[in-house]
Amino acid sequence: MLRMNLLDEVDLAIINALKENAKLGIREISRMLRKSPSTIINRMRRLEKLGIIKGYTVLIDYSKLGYQINAITLLQVDGAHIEEVERVLALEPNVRSVYDITGEYDVMIISTFEDVSKLDAFIKKLLKLPYIKKTVTNIAFRVVKESPHINVKIGG
Repeated sequence: MLRMNLLDEVDLAIINALKENAKLGIREISRMLRKSPSTIINRMRRLEKLGIIKGYTVLIDYSKLGYQINAITLLQVDGAHIEEVERVLALEPNVRSVYDITGEYDVMIISTFEDVSKLDAFIKKLLKLPYIKKTVTNIAFRVVKESPHINVKIGG
């Protein structure tokens, strides 16, 4: 696990700027933070090398593209094959997240579909996979918050 003392206020400011707008250029961040472009480039490369910045992406509102169903599915899996099942699930195009969890269920996935019939076909496909013993699926009626980000502070 990365120790927070490897980061300083400049690193955190870069992370927060990119978290709000991944399209920001080096010069824009440089002006915002009153640091030289070379400092920003070096810091960003370091954050990437440390694995803190994993990539630069766009956030999409899938509902505006016709994807109306957000599903949370819990799976009971034969214990010896959990990682194998997780790898298979991660390859599914409508699966947005795969989590290895504790409790009665072993795996949780979050997926998005255009309609209930496509979700139904997906669940039936899951149940045919070897090592999946049971599934429970919930449909989210409304998205209240959906963000890949949290607020991170130096020193807790």
